Amino acid sequence: PTDACLLEAPLLTGVAMDQVLEKFIADFEAGMKRLSLISAHDAMIILRSCLGAPKLTYVLRSSPCAGHSALNRYDILLRGALCRLFNICLSDDQWLQASLPIRMGGLGIRSVSHLAPSAFLASAAMTHELQDRIFSNAILPDDSDVFRIQEIWSSLSGIHDLAEIATLQSQASWDSVICLQLFNSIMTNMTDIADRARLKAVSAEHSSDWLYALPLSACGLRLDDESVRISVGLRLGAKLCEPHTCPCGSQVDSYGLHGLSCKKSSGRASRHNYLNDIIWRALTRAGVPSVKEPTGLSRSDGKRPDGLTLIPWDLGKCTTWDVTVTDTMAASYVQNSSHIAGFAAEKAAERKVLKYTELSTSYNFIPIAFETLGPPNSSGSDFIKEIGSRMRARMEDVRESSY
Repeated sequence: PTDACLLEAPLLTGVAMDQVLEKFIADFEAGMKRLSLISAHDAMIILRSCLGAPKLTYVLRSSPCAGHSALNRYDILLRGALCRLFNICLSDDQWLQASLPIRMGGLGIRSVSHLAPSAFLASAAMTHELQDRIFSNAILPDDSDVFRIQEIWSSLSGIHDLAEIATLQSQASWDSVICLQLFNSIMTNMTDIADRARLKAVSAEHSSDWLYALPLSACGLRLDDESVRISVGLRLGAKLCEPHTCPCGSQVDSYGLHGLSCKKSSGRASRHNYLNDIIWRALTRAGVPSVKEPTGLSRSDGKRPDGLTLIPWDLGKCTTWDVTVTDTMAASYVQNSSHIAGFAAEKAAERKVLKYTELSTSYNFIPIAFETLGPPNSSGSDFIKEIGSRMRARMEDVRESSY
């Protein structure tokens, strides 16, 4: 039996399982050589969705391979693939974060060692009733592989009483417990408030949406390799450059965070203008004509918001909006950002509301604030969702909001 496979899945731990897993490792090494020939953004999507853990899902669910040494080797190859594709060096904690689901601040490129116990136990629970019917009233010994893998799962999740969850048939239900334990472990081990603020920010709602975007050049959704390197490095807290002195006189450390808020950074103005242009174009596509930087609005200091709809948006009032980007890791925010995800964005939005108080009597005012690490403010996020909803209704295409 240790040499036997059924539908290409090894039945037991032994020669067959060794051969199957070795073949997956060889295939992955060959695939990585080809993956390095395409852009980093495309490679990231393929690695996450097809070439990494998804390749092993069937075997992980069908065979008791949790705890096999070959899975650790596969993880080492995955970690090396990330370093090679993104041109960054990952520490153990950074690799652990990268292997978490996207919603928890990772890259969704899962560790097969952590995924294997959940996959097998979910499959075992799902087929338990069928097995009972097949064997009828036969007296069978307990499945030693199930108990062994339950112990592995318990060591990863920190839960040792499986009475309430042993019958769960969803792999995600088993896996989410391990992922939450790993996330909390990473957060607990972080002694630097900047690291805690970073992890809080990148795991906040909508801060990871860029990782779900398909790299479509026609829609402006494809990132060049350097942008991917910086985006992934900022997300994981990896080193991005050599320490040096900025033209503004400030010292830049190896993590390169100063460039996100430097007053002499050429990217600040273009970033703001590009975000404002996206909102304006989306409104136009939704059938709501609007104008950027409207003149004639009543402001005592002469300052203008970023945009104004030319037809009523809600309650018979036209809507004005103003876009801003604030630095998650700024000294004035980092302490609170380490406890509350999106704190900097909400504070920036509050300042915008106070700034344009005079316009609130005649117009709806929407502040649209983003943090450099992703989280938007709540009212700005709701406004963007509503634009997407109106785009879908007008174009009669459910994909409009995703673009």
